[in-house]
Amino acid sequence: MPASGTILTVCTANICRSPMAAGLLQHALAGQPEPLRSLKVVSAGVAAREGDLVSENSVVALKKVGIDIAGQRSRPVTRELVEQAVVVLCMTEAHRAMLQLTIDPPPRNLFLLREFMPRAADKEIGDPYGGPIRIYEACRDEMVEAIPSLIEFLKTRLATPA
Repeated sequence: MPASGTILTVCTANICRSPMAAGLLQHALAGQPEPLRSLKVVSAGVAAREGDLVSENSVVALKKVGIDIAGQRSRPVTRELVEQAVVVLCMTEAHRAMLQLTIDPPPRNLFLLREFMPRAADKEIGDPYGGPIRIYEACRDEMVEAIPSLIEFLKTRLATPA
């Protein structure tokens, strides 16, 4: 396992889903015992530009649950970010496939954010970009629903030498 103690969340442009996921997961980890509490969650996008603002609806959707992500700025995924991460959490299979194709050797730490949910559920989180606030809130809620099983996975991952 990398020593950096980071988790990387990945979507397309890094302005909607991955910043929301990073904010939600960082908030959830703050209430966990060590070593989870010390993990830093960062986000990036497979087709992101450097420095774009997070979408206003993403900011509003998280503000409604007491989390401020307004200061986050977009950045592209880099090999270094992926290699430094304990895990990389993608929003869709397409994001995971893109990273597997563009990083050599293909990373072994790629997962879907909703991959660890115990029951049959859609494992992908759709892109809310351009939609009304209710779509962003639904996206947020899909992420929140995944966090308990994700934290259980992280506990196991951190307890097992990589």
